[in-house]
Amino acid sequence: MTEMEMANMGQYAHGNQPIQHMLYLYDYAGAPWKTQKWARTVMEKLYNSTENGYPGDEDQGQTSSWYVLSALGFYSVCPGTDEYAMGSPVFKKATLTLENGKKFVIEAENNSKENVYIQSANLNGVSYTQNFIRYGDIVNGGGIKFVMGDKANTTRGTKEVDFPFSVSKINK
Repeated sequence: MTEMEMANMGQYAHGNQPIQHMLYLYDYAGAPWKTQKWARTVMEKLYNSTENGYPGDEDQGQTSSWYVLSALGFYSVCPGTDEYAMGSPVFKKATLTLENGKKFVIEAENNSKENVYIQSANLNGVSYTQNFIRYGDIVNGGGIKFVMGDKANTTRGTKEVDFPFSVSKINK
């Protein structure tokens, strides 16, 4: 908790791996801009290229894999599904070269340290409002393009159809 206090992050204990998905739960609750803000805040404040660049323990690569996926703009909150919850990509462009030879390109137009909020997204050229991307979308190749901005888009991704899978939706 000392390192979270030093980072002015309250009781959020990112170095304790079971909590690392918590920032992405805003995607499930209709407030994806909060996921975008907090994912970028954690990457900025808690990770760096020094010998102290990982918060907490690096158990079996969990902390570094959280960063790699989050830096690409998504994270596997629920590994039993084929969905990755969306965050806020750090890169303006990243190309994943897949084992099947296909490529998946992630672009973030206007991306910067200040422009952490997704204003709009297109998956393979089609407008995309969902707060998740499916494994099949990635391995089939293609790309997702985000337009980023410095103000939260509080209307994008707020409909229930935009939320990632949740068992609690089944019981409604």
